[in-house]
Amino acid sequence: MKKIVAINASPRANWNTAQLIKEAVKGAESVGVEVEYIDLYKLDKFSGCMSCFACKLPKNYGKCIYKDALAPVLESIRNADGLIMGTPNYFGDVTAGFRALYERLAFQYLTYKPEQPSCNNHKIPILFVMTSNLPEESYPQYGYDKKLENYKNTLDLLVGETKFFICGNTLQVSNYAPFGWTMFDPEEKKKRHEEVFPIEKEKVFALGKEMAEKI
Repeated sequence: MKKIVAINASPRANWNTAQLIKEAVKGAESVGVEVEYIDLYKLDKFSGCMSCFACKLPKNYGKCIYKDALAPVLESIRNADGLIMGTPNYFGDVTAGFRALYERLAFQYLTYKPEQPSCNNHKIPILFVMTSNLPEESYPQYGYDKKLENYKNTLDLLVGETKFFICGNTLQVSNYAPFGWTMFDPEEKKKRHEEVFPIEKEKVFALGKEMAEKI
């Protein structure tokens, strides 16, 4: 049976990012594909790349050997047929947990050989989900689109063809009243969450299903 690994790289286990990842999972499962779902922030302690370069040595070539809570996650991805990853946008970038996963996942395959930059012989499709308080159409104004392009280029090269799904202008909290945030219109945020977010969930369900059908 084909298998997809789905990773929620948000500290919030049941909020926007997690909900979208779970919808993509449902889409994949709807066509009979097995999915392993992982809440990254529920794992024990893990880190980003330790710069040990063991993955560049012949005996470990292309495999991160650092033993922490990410080790079994990387092994699951290594044996998977597809990967779904999601993160909220923090200061125009991914979460620290996602960044650690990204470093460990991608760097192990980098060869430093221009004639063959990647040693990954098992490329898999990736669905990269990002949620953010900022509307998606504002990403170019702040350079967020360029950052995402860099992630895509690296993942395309070293892990597999990457497709983005961005869900912007999200509801950050269920009750805005205690915070006194004057930047937002809470009622407008809630209205969008009730009317638009369900549509976004339908879209990402379709993307999960599409991935599963193609692997």
